[in-house]
Amino acid sequence: MGGQGTATQPHTSPQPAEQHFTVAFQGNPGAYGEIAALHALKSAGIPHVGVTTRGFPTFHEVARAVETGEADYGVLPVENSLMGAIHQAIDLLTETELHVVGEVVVRVTHCLMALPGVRIEDLRRVASQQPALDQCTGLIRRYGLQPVAAHDTAGSAKDLATRGVRDEAAIASARAAELYGLEILAREIEDEPFNFTRFMLLARHEPAPASVPHKTSLVFAVRHTPGFLVETLNELRGLNLSRIESRPRRDRAWSYLIYVDIEGSAHDPQVAQALAGVLRKASYAKIIGSYPVALETVE
Repeated sequence: MGGQGTATQPHTSPQPAEQHFTVAFQGNPGAYGEIAALHALKSAGIPHVGVTTRGFPTFHEVARAVETGEADYGVLPVENSLMGAIHQAIDLLTETELHVVGEVVVRVTHCLMALPGVRIEDLRRVASQQPALDQCTGLIRRYGLQPVAAHDTAGSAKDLATRGVRDEAAIASARAAELYGLEILAREIEDEPFNFTRFMLLARHEPAPASVPHKTSLVFAVRHTPGFLVETLNELRGLNLSRIESRPRRDRAWSYLIYVDIEGSAHDPQVAQALAGVLRKASYAKIIGSYPVALETVE
């Protein structure tokens, strides 16, 4: 305590030092999920000095790693610009107590890769995750390749390098080719160039308020009463909804959850008032997160 006549300095809370964090993702090193994990903290404006990524076989294991503290953060893909919503990941958001603290958008650029010295003409089969195969049907048909579904894109590259098969290729990221010593035979082989995947960044804590553009994600259910869904959605009038989607509830037949992305922070008065209105009317509601908008795309 300062004595009489002693000037006191205004108290300021100590700023947390930047840290090195572990970010969990689904798949093997070189997966698009790992690319998201490497850039997610920067996209969310979270100070850090470095990132260690760690892959897990399933979305559930990614979430569990964050819940138990095995990882500081986790990334889950929630939608692709060509294939739409990734329902398994979206459904998981209602089952966990984790908070969405950011998002990152990754440009998906598929590459055809094989063992060094292999030519396209030598190939008979091509392996990758099914969505990647679906996004590259033009090239697969052009060369008469047999598609082989794998658990994930980078996993198919890793498996190819391990088995050393010379009449098979993999479709994955350029990073996967580099990591597993494969040679890229063709780049940007997806049928449509407008191929982006949006990932959500999960943490055990809510994000600190920040004066940057925000998005708020909400999920709710309403009673099966005529007009009640419209009445609940009317609570959001005047707000810009960037996504709205219904999903069947996994605990009740013929009942649905409504997922909504709102442009704006949950701390904004208009958004806060709208959320309060939805929470009053809904039979179930959960704010998944209110977090900084991804302003740049990771290439």
